Amino acid sequence: MIDTHSHMYADAFNEDIEEAIERAKTAGLDKILLPNIDVDSISGLNQLVERHQGFFYPMMGLHPCSVTEDYKSNLELIKKELDRTECVAVGEIGVDLYWDKTKQKIQEEAFLIQCQWALEKDLPIVIHSRESTRIIIDLIQAHFRNKLTGVFHCFVGDAMEAQEIIDMGYYLGIGGVVTFKNSGLRNHLGEVPLDKILIETDSPYLAPTPYRGKRNESAYIVQVVKELSFIYNVPELEIKNITTENALKLFKL
Repeated sequence: MIDTHSHMYADAFNEDIEEAIERAKTAGLDKILLPNIDVDSISGLNQLVERHQGFFYPMMGLHPCSVTEDYKSNLELIKKELDRTECVAVGEIGVDLYWDKTKQKIQEEAFLIQCQWALEKDLPIVIHSRESTRIIIDLIQAHFRNKLTGVFHCFVGDAMEAQEIIDMGYYLGIGGVVTFKNSGLRNHLGEVPLDKILIETDSPYLAPTPYRGKRNESAYIVQVVKELSFIYNVPELEIKNITTENALKLFKL
């Protein structure tokens, strides 16, 4: 399996990162993709990749919640790192209107700049679209129609949005939210072709049931696989095989 979105370089793993890595491997993971957050997270991300080459793979981007008024100077530093490092994607990028709606304009500007990087480098984009899925779709259609591909990380939208995203040539990243009892995602996810789904954890965030409310880790991806197996009524091995092939294809691994 491949966890296509994990922040295992985060401080939450400072005490037991090596044990968490072993648990991930025991669970059946052989690759974990690491999206960057901001300028300060680059060092920890790189150290993890260097210590475990062939297991962790880096992305590079500025998370929308890290976009501030001086975002252009931060983007310059991140772009240098993207140019220096062999990354599998530009991410995590996007728009987040859950915490702060006042920064929408500069978040959109930062997103478009980073999309241009992905176009120039022929890399996929990993999109954060919390309460902004419609906005992101419209931005891509207006500026990069049929020019980019990528994944809508932590997708929680409806069937109509899912279809529109798939029609654009993008994937849906499915994580722990699909296991929540109050999640509407499971009700229409079965309509989405399996060859358009990636599995992820977003650890240390959004731990799946039965770990909800605790620190998430990549090993818990097995809970996502179990839920998808139930939704699609296919064996877990089929979920693992198809989502792995999807990840290998999108990220050119």
